[in-house]
Amino acid sequence: MSIDIDGLSYDELLDLNDRIIARLKHLDAADTIDAMMKLNLGSKVCFDSGKHGMQVGTLIKFNQKTVSVLTEDGRRWKVSPQFLSPVIDEASSATNVIDLQKKK
Repeated sequence: MSIDIDGLSYDELLDLNDRIIARLKHLDAADTIDAMMKLNLGSKVCFDSGKHGMQVGTLIKFNQKTVSVLTEDGRRWKVSPQFLSPVIDEASSATNVIDLQKKK
């Protein structure tokens, strides 16, 4: 896509810049809301914290732009929901399989 901005005045460029920033913030907020809607309080999640490595914890609070996660070592993290992945509890999955087999 090619947009010719060479003919715009200084004020028009400032206005365009403000509109672009507002649109980007809107898209970021929509992505955050979409990611939050896929999560539930009390869910077990994991995320890569960078220098502290992979963290596993429980989602304890929804904030405006982030979620709060309480990790297994007792630390509380504010994380962008886009960086979270659900943790599948292997023990409960195995129990569900056994329960289904018993019902047959």
